[in-house]
Order: sequence, then structure tokens, then C-alpha cells
Amino acid sequence: MWGSCTAELAKLVRRPANWFMLGIAVALGLTFTYLLPLAGAAGSSSGAPGADRGLVATLPANLVGNSIGGLPVFLGAILLVLGVLAVGTEYGWSTWKTVLTQGPSRLTVYSGKLFALAVASLTVVLTSFATGAVTSALIASSEGEPMNWPSFGSLLTGIGAGWLIAMTWAALGAALAIAMRGVALPIGLGLVWLLVIQNLLFGVAAPLVDWVGTLQLALPGANAGSLAASLGASGATPGIGELVDVSQATLIVAGYLVVFAGLGGWLLRRRDVL
Repeated sequence: MWGSCTAELAKLVRRPANWFMLGIAVALGLTFTYLLPLAGAAGSSSGAPGADRGLVATLPANLVGNSIGGLPVFLGAILLVLGVLAVGTEYGWSTWKTVLTQGPSRLTVYSGKLFALAVASLTVVLTSFATGAVTSALIASSEGEPMNWPSFGSLLTGIGAGWLIAMTWAALGAALAIAMRGVALPIGLGLVWLLVIQNLLFGVAAPLVDWVGTLQLALPGANAGSLAASLGASGATPGIGELVDVSQATLIVAGYLVVFAGLGGWLLRRRDVL
């Protein structure tokens, strides 16, 4: 088992596309969470109502919410692509049979992939927190604002919640890759769900149709958004909104993680890998 874990982790580390996606995740997080609000504050007249709202949102006190606010949609899409690539490329390169003839079982190899994805997901979350902390500190210092950092417990809670959301999307990507035995179609369908259908349900259909509003309360995106909102993520961010309480949101997101991971393992074990 440990050999499979280290082997799969080495694959992720040595694949340039993964580092590129990490850079994209950092760039998106900094742009939408810090640079645009700061630019909006700078462009507003000093006497206008809420002119300092953009600046306040970028200060260290909001580090937790700012760091996980993108995970329900935009950063979640990057984690989904990461999960697809970790598994789907084995079909494109026809390397499943090569790996499995070396001795490990299918579930052992799959467990190694989930371990590697868990490490990768945690890396994305920690990087988001680290870059956010540096950026917010620089902004507070340059603007002469106080550096009121979140408590250590709040940081741990935020990192844990972010890791849970990130790993759920990565596991969904892995399950889609196994179900469709490839890369292109799982990425396409996954991104359509995350970036289009989920937002349409959340912002358009739910307010108009009662049963859609009830349905979305059981979907992973709405619960991930509720979990992020409960920890301070801005409601102006797409996919963020306190639709359910934090306990329900945590349980449902964790449940989806178990379902996605279990479904991927079941399909891999039951079907031909070729």
C-alpha cells in the first residue's frame, strides 16, 4: 500500500500540468479575492458609502473566508481537473495493465491515487492560505491597517473545511475519469456542472421553482458554499451562500466524498480497465 501511495504521489509531483494548475489556482485566488476588491476600493471616492468595504475585505481578519471562498466553484474546478488527470491518463496511456501486472491490486492502486490526491488537495489549500496571508499582510502594512489575524483554532477549522471541499471535487474527478475511461469527456462534463449548471440552479432556478430550491440543499455545491460561508467567505463570491447550517453542510460534503471515492473504487474493481 505504501509503495502505491509514494508512486502515485511521485507521478503528481513530476507532472508539469499539476504545477501549472497550482499556479493558476493561486493567481485566481489572489486576483478575485484581493486585487479586484483593492482596485475597487482605490477607484471609489473616499466619501462614497462603502468605499472602504473592498479594503476591509482584504485584511488579515478575513483570511479564512478569503482562502476557501473559491473552492465551491472556481478552485473546485481545478481540483476536479486534477482528479481526472490523476486517473484518466492511465486510460489514455494504456498504463493500467502495466501497473497492475506489477503485483498490487486495483483497489491498492486506487487507494494510492486517493492518497496522492489528498496530499495535492491539502497543498492547494495550504498554498491558498499562505499566499493569502502574505498578500493581506502587505495590504494591511501599506494601508496602515491593524493586523488582526484569525485565531489558531479558526485557521485549523478553515484549513480542514477547505481540505474537505477540495478533496470532494478531486474524488469526483477521479470517479468521472473511471466511469468514462478517459480525460476529455470527464473534464468537460465536470466543468459544465461546476461552472454552469450548479450556478444556474443556485442563482436562477432555485428562487423560481420550489422543488429545485429543495433539491439544491442536498447537492454538494450548495453545501460546500454553505460551509465556506459559515467560515467567513463573501456572499458575493459565486456559489457562496448560507443555505444550510454548518453541521449539515459538513456532513453532506463528507458524505459525497465517501460516495465519490467508493463509486470510483467499485467501478475500477468491477470493470475491465482497457
